[in-house]
Amino acid sequence: QVQLVESGGGLVQAGGSLRLSCAASGRTFSRYVMGWFRQAPGKEREFVAAISWNGYSTYYGDSVKGRFTISRDNAKNTVYLQMNSLKSEDTAVYYCATSPRVSGTENEYDYWGQGTQVTVSS
Repeated sequence: QVQLVESGGGLVQAGGSLRLSCAASGRTFSRYVMGWFRQAPGKEREFVAAISWNGYSTYYGDSVKGRFTISRDNAKNTVYLQMNSLKSEDTAVYYCATSPRVSGTENEYDYWGQGTQVTVSS
């Protein structure tokens, strides 16, 4: 049973920072790509970032490039999303997910966490 548990969401003012964490269990974490997606009310789920199994390659959605950083600690089975210079449009539920291959398409990800709410006040 694969489990992904996100944490670190909350309320922050515009321009502030948050770091999300996603703890994984039930799968050999270091063999899989990890990704972050987000979904704002009334909008489709959006690709945020992905990181290769070894952490050497990272990928970002256009709306977060230069502001967000994805990283992973395979010894802790955890992936992180450092979010800086937050904007009101970053408000969404953030989900982590795992995939056997690098992709920005949610259909490629087979296990998902329950999500954590990030609210950015302007």
